[in-house]
Amino acid sequence: MAGHSKWANIKHRKGRQDAKRGKLFAKLIKGIESAARTGGPDVDSNPTLATAIQKAKDNSVPKDNIERAVARGSGDVDGVHYLEAFYEGYAPGGVALYVQILTDNRNRAASDVRSTFSKNGGSLGEPGSVGYLFEQKGYILATGDEDTVLMAALDGGAEDVRLEGGQWEVVCSPGDLQRVRAELEDAGIQIDSGDVTYLPSTSIPVDESSAPKVLRLVDALEDLDDVQAVYANFDISDEVLASLE
Repeated sequence: MAGHSKWANIKHRKGRQDAKRGKLFAKLIKGIESAARTGGPDVDSNPTLATAIQKAKDNSVPKDNIERAVARGSGDVDGVHYLEAFYEGYAPGGVALYVQILTDNRNRAASDVRSTFSKNGGSLGEPGSVGYLFEQKGYILATGDEDTVLMAALDGGAEDVRLEGGQWEVVCSPGDLQRVRAELEDAGIQIDSGDVTYLPSTSIPVDESSAPKVLRLVDALEDLDDVQAVYANFDISDEVLASLE
């Protein structure tokens, strides 16, 4: 879990997401298309699509864009077939990176990821080199009263709830994400974000000298059009985080 809420917070404070909103929209739309193509357009029977649509709504993607993406993915209109794959490697300081891509050109994606690792002090690993360190989970960041959050999260089937940086991290199985989110929302809890992600089983502390290098590589990878997400096992202390602002 290391790095998730803190990294989300520092990106928010620096305005990185706003600066890249157009690119973010494109990636969210691509995720919806892929989910609809793989599991069908019915959100009730396709939790991956339900999560992708909710994530798009959380980031203010227009409703028309979402509906068109579902239509393309389900074959109602012409769309692109995307391939999902993962690349594994290391950032400076030995931080493990698990890079999720969604692309219509595997060769282009592989070349871009390899080049980005090389140019930013990282190293691309072999398949299986770091993937075993990450487990797919539903992950929600929420703000609210402790007792209310705990009760609602447990009622929804959450596996773990913990406080991190003033926010509640709620972890569940991927299939329970929408149910846990609904319980929290029904209890009046503010949902700051919710997604199916990959959480690390171990974390690597990152000091003040290594943190900028690690974050620079993560940023560069996230900026690639074919990269949907970058999962990392870094742990940055509040003091080091403050020094980066």
